[in-house]
Amino acid sequence: MKIFIQFVLVAIIIFCSTPIISSAQLMKDKEVFTHADTLRGSNNENRDWWDVLRYDITVKPDCENKTIEGKVVIKFKLSQSILSQKTLTNKYLNGFSMQIDLQSPLKIDSVIYKDSCVTGVYHGKKRDKYVSCFHNLNIHSFDNAHLIKFSSENMIKLGNATDSIVIYYHGKPREAITPPWDGGWIWKKDKQDRPWMSVACQGLGASAWYPCKDYQGDEPDKGASLTVVVPDSLVAVANGKLVSNITTHDSRLTEYKWEVTNPINNYNIVPYIGKYVNFTDTFMGEKGKLNLSFWVLDYNLENAKEQFKQAKLMLRAFEYWFGPYPFYEDDYKLVEAPHLGMEHQSAIAYGNQFKNGYLGRDLSFSGWGNKWDYIIVHESGHEWFGNNITTKDIADMWVHEGFTTYSETLFTEYYYGQKAGNEYNRGMRFNILNNKNIIGTYGVNKEGSEDMYFKGSNMIHTIRHSLNNDSLFRAILRGLNKTFYHKTVTTQEVETYINKMSGMNFTPVFNQYLRTTNIPELEFTADTSTNTLSYKWSNTVDSFNLRLVLQPTGKYLMPKDSIQSIQLTKEEIDWVINKGISKEFYIKEKSLKK
Repeated sequence: MKIFIQFVLVAIIIFCSTPIISSAQLMKDKEVFTHADTLRGSNNENRDWWDVLRYDITVKPDCENKTIEGKVVIKFKLSQSILSQKTLTNKYLNGFSMQIDLQSPLKIDSVIYKDSCVTGVYHGKKRDKYVSCFHNLNIHSFDNAHLIKFSSENMIKLGNATDSIVIYYHGKPREAITPPWDGGWIWKKDKQDRPWMSVACQGLGASAWYPCKDYQGDEPDKGASLTVVVPDSLVAVANGKLVSNITTHDSRLTEYKWEVTNPINNYNIVPYIGKYVNFTDTFMGEKGKLNLSFWVLDYNLENAKEQFKQAKLMLRAFEYWFGPYPFYEDDYKLVEAPHLGMEHQSAIAYGNQFKNGYLGRDLSFSGWGNKWDYIIVHESGHEWFGNNITTKDIADMWVHEGFTTYSETLFTEYYYGQKAGNEYNRGMRFNILNNKNIIGTYGVNKEGSEDMYFKGSNMIHTIRHSLNNDSLFRAILRGLNKTFYHKTVTTQEVETYINKMSGMNFTPVFNQYLRTTNIPELEFTADTSTNTLSYKWSNTVDSFNLRLVLQPTGKYLMPKDSIQSIQLTKEEIDWVINKGISKEFYIKEKSLKK
């Protein structure tokens, strides 16, 4: 969501002269990557030996001082790759170093392993001094990474047994200045000057506010819980279901505990804190009854009751195209947020001012984007692509953003027809930059071009029309969500699946659109005297093999980098001369002399 919004604001400035300024310093090009980038972005030797099973997070924010203090229990086990080794290398036999990520200026106070550390641990009572306590553990901190070395006496026993480590921490987390484009903790006040807090940390990473294994390729298999301690005048909302809310009357504090049972991306686990009220509904979907829950500031209740009716429309359309909502066990929520929006799993952040479009604007300039609420549709689309199917490395984030941006086209088509969907998709092409490759640099926490949104969507639309079989295309979308259900993936796995299911080799097509900035150009000559169409590709990768479909007759064209010819009818030749091959393919067409 983050890069997309940044770029859209630029487009809006150009097109609408709207004085909106955004900052996304995280996404500036990095010509040289640092050791810190590698530590953050790679599944290195301090990460690959352990799998996260569960996070249990407790956080207590101080709105006046903009500080937090908290505790995280990380349950883990040895990774399958380590267990499958018949003999372990000396690296592991001599001890394990566990990388825990926590970004400065937050500080780790104490680490507990096997209950060996008690002195100095914070138990919820106020104290003046934080005491570090690393009994029988050695910890070395640098570049926002904290390497905990387990001594031989505390070596993890090999096997499938689970283990856990407890980390207490505190400090002043990085503050988000223009969320969600730059990440961090959000400290705001609502219209009635009451505290309104949340977090947006995609890209920046969850370690901006709690200790974790901040690597997208390892989600907690057994879910997570988030306990938020707030003044009893406020309400805390988080992912999943509310397990408990306990008010301590002497301290006038309330603990809200929320829990998800499904795997979840680190950056999706967030608190929302404010003067919230709640209303509920249900949706009868493909897996039965899905509980819907909506949380908004008290003075926005009536607006939300009307606008949030679109949530059911979204669910109906996306279950048709993608398959069942992936998190029935954790419910579906929309939560009013102090920023525009984000795809927080089972608790979608909503800040679109209860308007259709994107803050009332149609990003496609086709008119169709003002028929529905952009944040409800786009951010909820991520529940399938981004939250259900998650890329291991953010260099492959086009899988999240390309398919989710295309979900807008599919939503439009579902309710307004294929012509409307096509017009919406074509309108989004205005926003494509073709300034750099969609796929980023692997292993250094580096996303690719913001073209992952609009160009990624148009690539998918192009593949769909090349298939020329919407039943098969829908089966591929649903099959992706079933095959990779609650899994982390690579671009290669997605490409291989689409090739296999379609029975066509789209590898050169993926190479063209994801790994170059070149737009394929179809050069053609229409000879009206013989009704012959001659054509060839230019500006393409080797072996580019995109099959085209000639509208409106449905004849196939198989261009190559050498001239091909096909005999057409006079009507077909006239169509090509006047309207081109097909508007639905993201290509350039160049008519040569007749």
